[in-house]
Amino acid sequence: MKNELVTVFGGGGFLGRYVAQELLSRGARVRIAERNPANAVRIKPLGGLGQTQLLSADLTKPRSVAQAVEGAAAVVNLVGVLKGAFDAVHRAGAEMVAKAAAAAGAKALVQVSAIGADPESASAYARSKGQGEAAVRAAFPQATIVRPSIIFGREDQFTNRFAQMIRTAPIVPLISGNTKFQPVHVVDVARAIAIAALDSANHGGKTYELGGPEVLSMEAINRWLAAAICRDRLFVHVPKPAASLLSRLPGGPITSDQLLMLARDNVVAPDAAGFAAFGIVPTPMAAVADAWLVKYRKHGRFSGRAEA
Repeated sequence: MKNELVTVFGGGGFLGRYVAQELLSRGARVRIAERNPANAVRIKPLGGLGQTQLLSADLTKPRSVAQAVEGAAAVVNLVGVLKGAFDAVHRAGAEMVAKAAAAAGAKALVQVSAIGADPESASAYARSKGQGEAAVRAAFPQATIVRPSIIFGREDQFTNRFAQMIRTAPIVPLISGNTKFQPVHVVDVARAIAIAALDSANHGGKTYELGGPEVLSMEAINRWLAAAICRDRLFVHVPKPAASLLSRLPGGPITSDQLLMLARDNVVAPDAAGFAAFGIVPTPMAAVADAWLVKYRKHGRFSGRAEA
């Protein structure tokens, strides 16, 4: 697949930038398809001259999707939303990408879904993800489905969001504090996606669940972050009725659908294929997160190093 063209929908986002870097480092030519290509300008310097293309594309506009996959040997769909038009993006949009990839003669398609995707789920997010997987399989049977747990990395809206809250609030509320996650490093996820896109012979038609080396509750994650940024905080579990009330407030800290998602653990199923299929050993948060969490300490990089 060296020098082959790979189209990455949503390549200008958090995960997309790492996927692009992995593909570029393996010699692929990368076409970033974004509603606003300006979001992906920073990817240009990661590759050689002419190795990266930026293209405007919208999953609600069939012609733009068809143009984006034209001539591509592989297609990666990373587009997702945490609130809003779930069905339009996760099901209809994913189906459109799969049909366009098949029509264009692409050899590989990687659809990035999520752990917990289930067409029968009470959560609109998880339900649309599950329906999207089914639609993709119907249109492109050899597609690779990748389901990561919650992803962490330098620019994430996970560790950074909670670290910021812990830094500023003496009392930290915990919504669904007992729900378990398997935080996974963005670099590991991106590497698996790139390998799947470039090696459909081994990974086509398969589904992978990607989780990190540790299973942690929401409370444990917040306590770990507090220790990492050297903040002593009181953590208080928010009762379900109060959390439900907060989810109905305009601009509240959580939506009702997110509350439904938090009702079940977000961990790799015992029988699921995962990182081992790619030869990847997942990275623990403690090994890398200090590089960006340091800014949340009282004296920043001049603070003493947090205990492991």
